[in-house]
Amino acid sequence: MSDSVVSAGAPTGAPAHTLHIAAALVINAVGELLLVRKRGSRFFMQPGGKIEPNEPARQALVRELEEELGVVVASERLEYMARLKIEAANEPDTLIDTELFRLDLDEHVEAAAEIAEAVWVTPPSAQALALAPLTREHVLALAHCG
Repeated sequence: MSDSVVSAGAPTGAPAHTLHIAAALVINAVGELLLVRKRGSRFFMQPGGKIEPNEPARQALVRELEEELGVVVASERLEYMARLKIEAANEPDTLIDTELFRLDLDEHVEAAAEIAEAVWVTPPSAQALALAPLTREHVLALAHCG
């Protein structure tokens, strides 16, 4: 994938905040996509989270996957896909600037930390869920291409 930045769906005007995120398009051996729902949110999205200051995106994602799902992965397993900017699902007037990686994963996952629910779904069945803008606008199409 290219290193281009996609900004489709970004809020009009200048958002008050930008969050820098590392997220994973997680696919299992049968082509299902892993989506998570954080506590207090109705939206399903990719696992991942905020990148700490001076933290490489891959390292942030490895940390978040372990915290959120109990999965320990080597950073080399993360395939860089794209940098995407779009409105945040849970924070008003906020843009997320996301480094998206693909991870092929067959290990067991378990919702932990702030994750209320983790589900494996096919890309078509994901359409029935309340999806975060990044997932709805970009990730499902990338999952079909992957």
